[in-house]
Amino acid sequence: MFNIFKKKNDVNLFSPVNGSLVELKDINDPVFSQKMMGDGFGVKPNSNEIYAPIKGKIINIFKTKHAISIIDENGLEILVHVGLDTVELNGEPFEILVKEGQAVDENTQLMIANFNLIKQSNKDTTVITVITNSTDKVEKIDFFEKLDVTHSDKVGSVQVKE
Repeated sequence: MFNIFKKKNDVNLFSPVNGSLVELKDINDPVFSQKMMGDGFGVKPNSNEIYAPIKGKIINIFKTKHAISIIDENGLEILVHVGLDTVELNGEPFEILVKEGQAVDENTQLMIANFNLIKQSNKDTTVITVITNSTDKVEKIDFFEKLDVTHSDKVGSVQVKE
């Protein structure tokens, strides 16, 4: 009855890794740059430690260890995808530090990525964070004007649809 007084849910997005922030449109992969997987951002990493970009629960760790899915309390589904075409590396460059069902936040390290090995395999190292159900769940996303980020820096805010 009094929904007009209810504050919309704003969810913070955090950088999953130290590096330089990149807009999705500038990522060298049409699936991400054209937002086919959802809206989000990328980071060109300068550190091997990958952290959760949102507070939530791990719902999927890909067998090839290159990606992890997280769901938050509002139902936002977040994909952390490390590198481009790194699925082809069969998990070799990744050490997973979490398990499915585990609660995480921006201070929880998800994995260690061997970016030297990824580069030696001629793969792009960009760490991509997308909201895979953004069409259904997101009213609006605001990204902050930052270039260099460290993990757990707030990089944006999501207004969740009611």
